[in-house]
Amino acid sequence: MIVFDLQCRKGHGFEAWFQDTARYDTQVAAGEVSCPTCGTTKVEKALMAPVVSGAKKKSDSGRRDVKAAKQAAAETAEAAKLRRALGEMRDTIEKNFDYVGGAFPEEARKIHYGEAESRNIYGETSEEEAKALDEEGVGVQRVPWLPRENS
Repeated sequence: MIVFDLQCRKGHGFEAWFQDTARYDTQVAAGEVSCPTCGTTKVEKALMAPVVSGAKKKSDSGRRDVKAAKQAAAETAEAAKLRRALGEMRDTIEKNFDYVGGAFPEEARKIHYGEAESRNIYGETSEEEAKALDEEGVGVQRVPWLPRENS
């Protein structure tokens, strides 16, 4: 196993473990390595300081370090998958819902009470206002909104 310091095109730095350098090259070329912060697959190796070590007897701590590194790499991959899924959800909402901005609570109530045409909307509201809408029976859902990758 080998660890590389990587950096995405936005400058986010992170580490990733690979079986070898060839596997790194293959996975990056296939877009399988993504930044855990922004989700982009435009990544490259960052400058790294070499690790110099003397001859040491292999111990259980070395095996634990490899296991921990594999676990961290798996968690990084899961975080990237989650970011992609949240990005896809945002795209779907923006394409299929009407944006009403800060007027969301009022517009949601109008739709709920039949005072406005029934349609899918999205916008901003406070935590307190969202709770009040829920208590009134107005169907709302809070969605984690990630910033755009190219913004």
